[in-house]
Amino acid sequence: MKLSDHPTKAAKEQGVGARLLRKEDARHLQGKGNFIGNMSMPNISEVAFLRSPLAHARIAATRVAQEAENVFLRDSLTGVLDIVADSTLPSYQVSAMPPLAHGKVRYVGEPVAMAFAPTRAQAEDLTELIEVDYDDLPVYVDVASAAAATSDLIHDEWKDNVFVSLSADKDFDKLAAQADVVVTRKMNLSRQCMLPMEGMAVLAYWDHQADQLVVYASTQVPHLIRTGIAQFLQMDQEQVRVISPDVGGGFGYKCVLQREELCVAWLAKTYKRPFRYLEDRREHLIAGANTREHHYEMTAYADRKGRLLALDAKITINGGAYSVWPFTTGLETGQALGNLPGPYAFQGYRCTTRCVATNKPAFLPYRGVARTGVCFAMELTMDALAREVGREPWEVRLENLVQPEQMPYVNVTNKHFDSGDYPASLRRALEMIDAQGVRERQQHAEPDGRLIGLGVATYTEQSAHGTSVFAAWGTPVIPGFDQAAVRMTPDGGLEIKVGVHSHGQGMETTFAQIANEILGVDVARIRLVHGDTGRTPYSTGTYASRSLVMSGGAVSRACKQLLPNLQKIAGHLMGADSWLVQFENGMAIAGDKSIPLAQVANAWYLNPQLLPADVDPAGLEVSVGYKPKVDTGSFSYCSQAAIVAVDPGTGSVEILDYVVVEDCGTMINPMVVEGQAIGGIAQGIGTALYEETPYDEYGQPLASTLADYVMPGATEVPNIRFDHFETPSPHTEFGAKGVGEGGAIAPPAVIFGAVNDALRGLGVEVSQTPLTPHRLLEALAQGREAGLAAASGKQGAGQ
Repeated sequence: MKLSDHPTKAAKEQGVGARLLRKEDARHLQGKGNFIGNMSMPNISEVAFLRSPLAHARIAATRVAQEAENVFLRDSLTGVLDIVADSTLPSYQVSAMPPLAHGKVRYVGEPVAMAFAPTRAQAEDLTELIEVDYDDLPVYVDVASAAAATSDLIHDEWKDNVFVSLSADKDFDKLAAQADVVVTRKMNLSRQCMLPMEGMAVLAYWDHQADQLVVYASTQVPHLIRTGIAQFLQMDQEQVRVISPDVGGGFGYKCVLQREELCVAWLAKTYKRPFRYLEDRREHLIAGANTREHHYEMTAYADRKGRLLALDAKITINGGAYSVWPFTTGLETGQALGNLPGPYAFQGYRCTTRCVATNKPAFLPYRGVARTGVCFAMELTMDALAREVGREPWEVRLENLVQPEQMPYVNVTNKHFDSGDYPASLRRALEMIDAQGVRERQQHAEPDGRLIGLGVATYTEQSAHGTSVFAAWGTPVIPGFDQAAVRMTPDGGLEIKVGVHSHGQGMETTFAQIANEILGVDVARIRLVHGDTGRTPYSTGTYASRSLVMSGGAVSRACKQLLPNLQKIAGHLMGADSWLVQFENGMAIAGDKSIPLAQVANAWYLNPQLLPADVDPAGLEVSVGYKPKVDTGSFSYCSQAAIVAVDPGTGSVEILDYVVVEDCGTMINPMVVEGQAIGGIAQGIGTALYEETPYDEYGQPLASTLADYVMPGATEVPNIRFDHFETPSPHTEFGAKGVGEGGAIAPPAVIFGAVNDALRGLGVEVSQTPLTPHRLLEALAQGREAGLAAASGKQGAGQ
């Protein structure tokens, strides 16, 4: 169902479905945001870290100059435990990540020592007074060498360099044996960074009045960071308060406990005064968030029409040196195994997935956790299958997609698709991109000599998955209920408190729209309190496209629970039956009677003599816990399509057109939905064409500045065109589904599919991200060589 089918929603000004401008943008556009780098406190010290220049080595000796004060090594950090992210997965091997390297270093950039001083520059000078002697060890940069190692392992106590291995097998042999067509392909995603506008940032001090450690952290998950800091500093949780102010992007980088955060918290606890660390861009590129490095070997078994019967997959993930707390490497590994089948309705499945430890920074969850990789692998496999059976790539997809009449559908990996029409979204994308027109255009040479290609992809986005899913992945922290508290103020405003925290999703606006829909309070009079463990109810935080569904659902339930008491008071004041009372535009209305909502609130707070005798003593403040009826997640879905132009002379790729047809259930704010998708697609274009963190054989990062690490800018992101379906989820408040990660999932698959479509006449396929001009020219050269060799072989056979 399209948004245009809802004229009442289009006309709505503030509630669910309104294209309301974001409330938070006003302060950001005027430079009034509150970020850790802008904070100032008396007697604050800045922290700097000495980082390892080697990827794998024993620490033989460390010498600190006598004049170097305020310098710390691992042994100096008394009372601090190593960060250990355990898992219940049976094959999982535990890695202990010390706050500062101890005994050995495991990647270039690993913090070995820290220092503090009045300024960052002075702190960095102090780190230069530390000398470290290293004894080199073998360096394992790629998964093949790491997996083959039998000695000098990355973690000495392990039996091998594999974090975790998982497998699935359902009816594979029986169904694969029925296949007429077998297609095998390999795909690789390169390692990349996340690069939020604001890097890691932490400021900590001791609040003497509260006798409490206060940590300001640029984090998506303040309650989890509180738990982690308390656990690894061996403190009671009530002695730790974590506050997350405005956050300049997160993307998953800020949903784990970082060792630098723990170190700064320890300094504040120990010295009882403020300390701050701000990650610079070079530190982020060398030692910060690394992600996306997946390797696939896919074999599809199908009938002659391309109907997929069974899939055999081998997935290997380069996990870096450590498993991060609290999500562990098991999250990426489990997501890859479970989400690889995507939106397709085949029944035979065999998959092994493993995460291998290497001498690189720890692998972190990144926007679209594992699903960008599995979508890339699955969609390129569908393209290859279509070429093999001689059909259009969208025809084979339409043959294999879960059909609307099958909903709700439980797929081969037990994912519960709740609602939607996957084929309709693909057909609409093909209509918007004018697929037939592209095919006609390809019959004629382009005036500039470039080659035109069309790519498509359909994917599902599992959002707001909860207790049972995370318990299966074995993570040390399992999400349960999200809570929200709502309180009417004496003058008719509304205060909402939630445990999740925004890092760009527009929650201050969308949560206010939910409350407006139920209580009629003007959005301008609604204030969202979040990001402070001392003031908000508990939530595991913002990740996995969960916030709108989980905490937004809790806001909805809390407002609904508040409603009866408001109606009773308002009805009493107006002399009307309470069940007749409705709330709109800040007014309580019953038939031809109305009073301002402020008058209702005033009666409770300031004039209780006016209240009905049987008023609920809970008053105008409610706290509610919520999770959807089914906690396996709500499934958004989307089809994307693009037209690209490939220059075979220079290797450049230009995106000419890009369309998106998505269904995230009921949209609270369509403008926010589109903004989230555009940002995600920009990141996906970076994955496809530009972003890469390469390493040499010694584990040295080769992209340590933004001169080497290339990101898409405004000129690389095309005008993205949208259409929306709205198939409400039967399991959530308002039928909403998550959408935050979706945009980033499909672009590599779409763009590579389009490039391969453009090059199909040359017998060339590309399957390694990012598709740089060098890689494309290399593929074209190899294609020409293969073509010449084939022609020579035919000529020789003819002779």
